[in-house]
Amino acid sequence: MKTLANPLLDRSRWSTLDPAPRRVAVIGAGTIGPDIGYYLKSALPGLELTLLDLRQDAVDAALARLRGYADKAVAKGKMKAEDARAVLEGLGGGTDYALLEGCDWVIEAATEDLALKRRIFAAVEARVARDAVITSNTSSLPAERLFAELKHPERATVTHFFAPAWRNPIVEVIDWPRADRCLLGALRRLFALTGKVPLTTADVPCFMLDRIFDNWCNDAALLLPQASAAQIDAVAEAFVHAGPFFVLNLAHGNPIIVETNTLQADEEGEHYRPAAIFGSVERWLTGAPGAAPQGMRAIEGACAAAVRDRLLGVLWSQAGDILDRGIGGAADLDLGCRLALGFKHGPIELAEQAGVAEVARVLDRFGRERPGMPGTAQPLAGRTDLAGGARHTVVDRVEDIVVITLRRPEALNALHDAMTDEILGTIRRHERDPAVRGFVLTGYGTKAFCTGADIGRFPALLGDAAAAAQYARDCSRLLVHLDRCTKPVVAAVQGMALGGGFELVMRCHGIVAERRAWFQMPEITLGIVPGIGALAVPQRRWPSAAPVFQRLLLHAERLPATRAHELGIVDALADDPASLFERAFECVRALAAAGGARRHVRDEPVALPPLDGAAAAAAAGDSRGANGRGKVFSPTVAALVERAVRDAARAPSWDAALEVGYHAFGEAACTAAAREGIEAFVQRRAPDFSRTG
Repeated sequence: MKTLANPLLDRSRWSTLDPAPRRVAVIGAGTIGPDIGYYLKSALPGLELTLLDLRQDAVDAALARLRGYADKAVAKGKMKAEDARAVLEGLGGGTDYALLEGCDWVIEAATEDLALKRRIFAAVEARVARDAVITSNTSSLPAERLFAELKHPERATVTHFFAPAWRNPIVEVIDWPRADRCLLGALRRLFALTGKVPLTTADVPCFMLDRIFDNWCNDAALLLPQASAAQIDAVAEAFVHAGPFFVLNLAHGNPIIVETNTLQADEEGEHYRPAAIFGSVERWLTGAPGAAPQGMRAIEGACAAAVRDRLLGVLWSQAGDILDRGIGGAADLDLGCRLALGFKHGPIELAEQAGVAEVARVLDRFGRERPGMPGTAQPLAGRTDLAGGARHTVVDRVEDIVVITLRRPEALNALHDAMTDEILGTIRRHERDPAVRGFVLTGYGTKAFCTGADIGRFPALLGDAAAAAQYARDCSRLLVHLDRCTKPVVAAVQGMALGGGFELVMRCHGIVAERRAWFQMPEITLGIVPGIGALAVPQRRWPSAAPVFQRLLLHAERLPATRAHELGIVDALADDPASLFERAFECVRALAAAGGARRHVRDEPVALPPLDGAAAAAAAGDSRGANGRGKVFSPTVAALVERAVRDAARAPSWDAALEVGYHAFGEAACTAAAREGIEAFVQRRAPDFSRTG
């Protein structure tokens, strides 16, 4: 059975996980076990959750911690009181394994001891039904060893969470030979539905990401004769948000490194043996990330270069070994390093930035300093899962349809140049293939299709109309290609589609959305205007809905998918991810059968319906939002939007209408409102347009 890169496309079912587990038990009330439980209860409030441990006081402390999490979320306004009550209902625990009876899924999160874990699994299997799922949160022990003595090992695997498990999105799902393929597919799907990013890895000691983290920390410790822990952390912060010793202190991780690297040394060679100092130090002397090394100056020159080269060497050594042995994929490795381990860039991306010659130099030095450690069979640069370089998208072939999933979960799938080029490259590679009927574009997970464009480049464009207009023009390269594409491209929308994400949806030939999805054009809240089509598309594609779009543009109001369907903007609605993709595939095939991608925008001028009263007032300078909440926007930008919409409608051709939008974006970039809006966004404050006009 082929593993699909987007877990929500997988139709695998497992009875106790379909559509969601009703009763789950977590064994181990230490640090990560309760956090796993809190994640599950937050995502599935109706779930009955049981925490099991050898000691009742540990269970009681864990339950109190979960109540504290919920109370803090309410106090910070991140959770409603009624939602917190729902999370805490059906929550219990104890020491008696009889509590496991009737559980659909049991997650073991006990001490990393193989014999202990095997005893736990034997006790679990004696008390749960044959189809109950059993997983371990081990960070290092292979599934083949953990579950070798189970009577029904096909219902078991490793699901490795990362701290803090209730917030960290990454979970490794271990693919081992005796696991049922349907179980693996169902687990990955459940994780994706509940906000996690499941990464499939091979069944080897320490799997994929712990091989990176444990050896990064171990080599940092081996450098201590050359520099202090604080100095090594300071050098490491060029690559990570927090240095290895700071993280080890945070996670009480010294015993973990001893344990995991001992396992790797026993399995793969003495070069993995943990540094002896881990056995004699409880806490490292290091400061907070970004702080100067305590009591000493930062290292410089050859010493700093040696530390830097060693850290990069072990990172690239392990990355190459992971890819050469097929432990994990390149895109998953980079994503996991960023999201689970706090790297600023994944190892493959770092290698591409450094260049082939520099990577070779670093690995050559590393090989001399650390004999026995793996090298790389191929250059790391360009080692991606798909030809053409796919880091921010994943691509699946479902019969005669290519599904392109925008995968930047840390940015809610926001667009940037690299993602745009990946989408465009995939479409170009497949659009001439006669076996491909068309494409589906979707966002990873359920929270967002795409939240627009990364704002990082905007500040440099302020005050330069020509540069800003060209930026909008450049960002439109994918959308302009969709206008001319001969095979249908259908958007499958879950969650939100904002700004440039909504503009991408508008240019697809068909739109299918979940009923709970919604659309928004929030640019006016930043003092700017949409630049890649929203000022021109609505009146040329959905003329009867043009007044609604005018309100969206001028007031940043949300448009629910159900209302968009009533207006004819959305072609079909779906109740869940499975039916969403079924409807999207139907839409692609219907368009293909009707002759391919239809011309979805008019090429001639169109008559624009009159603005309604509230929209006209905003365009005239009454900048208070029509929702009655008194949200103030810039009257200068509102007037610019109104004028650009009219000019785009009057433009003699579609290309000319797009140019109106590009120039309007450039004009807005030169306003005081844009400077205030962008600066406020960067500074995480509300903009004040009352003094900008």
